[in-house]
Amino acid sequence: MIGRTTDPGDARGTTPLRPRSARRSSEKMLPADTRRHHLSLLLQCLADTGPLSRADLARATSLTRVTVSDLVAELLADGLVAELGTKPGARPGKPATLLGLVHDAVLIVALDLSDDTVLQGALIDLHGEIVTRDAVELGSARGDAAVDLVVALVQRLVATSERPVLGVGIGTPGVVDDKGVVRQAPNLGWYELPLAEAVGARVGLPVSISNDANIAALAECTFGAGNPDGLMLVAIGHGVGGGILMDGAMLGGPLLSAGEIGHVVVEPGGAPCACGNRGCLETVLAVPHLRDRLAAVTPDAVASELEAVGTTLGAVLAPIVTTLGITDVVLYGPAELLDGPLLGAVRAAVAERSMPVVAEHLDVRMASLARDVVLTGAAAHVRFTQLGVV
Repeated sequence: MIGRTTDPGDARGTTPLRPRSARRSSEKMLPADTRRHHLSLLLQCLADTGPLSRADLARATSLTRVTVSDLVAELLADGLVAELGTKPGARPGKPATLLGLVHDAVLIVALDLSDDTVLQGALIDLHGEIVTRDAVELGSARGDAAVDLVVALVQRLVATSERPVLGVGIGTPGVVDDKGVVRQAPNLGWYELPLAEAVGARVGLPVSISNDANIAALAECTFGAGNPDGLMLVAIGHGVGGGILMDGAMLGGPLLSAGEIGHVVVEPGGAPCACGNRGCLETVLAVPHLRDRLAAVTPDAVASELEAVGTTLGAVLAPIVTTLGITDVVLYGPAELLDGPLLGAVRAAVAERSMPVVAEHLDVRMASLARDVVLTGAAAHVRFTQLGVV
């Protein structure tokens, strides 16, 4: 299975949600596709349930024992699965051997481009544990120069890996399509940039790319305390974006821009925004702008300034929360800026502007996965696209 991944130019940026439905297709499946699908089924069973025997896997997947044995042999050869000893319990005949996932058989390169000053990277195992961290200063790099920094960071992480690298996952601000093309990320100077193809061609690995807020929301629900039936995660960093999950599915919309609250105008005629408008929420809330606002006031006015910004954010979120019936609003960004007066003001503003029945059931909080939510989501994205494991 390792080494038979998609070509970097075919990398996709679709966020993995409802994977079992996503595997269904009206197109005829080739034998290689069927085998890959069956391998993914076995891996998913082991990920969901824990160690199982070959017979257990056959019953769980409805595949024949002969097929399961053949597939298991391939997974054993690739090192993704290991034999763990005999299954407990005395039964007549040959004892069954338990199989389990080898979480560090391969590693994933994950990048988080949401920070306003540095590009964060990590090597992550299949269990979502971070093995190695790295980072590179963003500085004033934009456009091609920013792409060069991304590639350099990926190459450094690959070079330090002591295990085969399954693929590269990137969470980036902006609007990203399902082919890994960044339609627009104004803060990085990227427009219609085929980032998955560009990075994949230079590092020789499959690349999965998605909007940072979307995969942060995915990670919060997969590994954290998020409610996938109604969650909105607001990612606050170099820009401001939102990822929305409803009934277990990520909302994208025909323009792939659902959740892009950073470019809602909150101060008409205000400061110019990278998108071309003036007074967008991003000009108030994005970390560089927020720090500038705080630097311009006296220390004893910092709390009230944070409250004012939080009230502005709450006013933007209230109609979204009420319209969609969201019960879980999560802020992701620097805790020293967000977790305090700003968060409290968001809670108060949303409650004041929402229907009582909505406010009564609404939780407004910081992300439970702290700073690693985008990195973990990027790794989960690769794990799904390459192995079919959620």
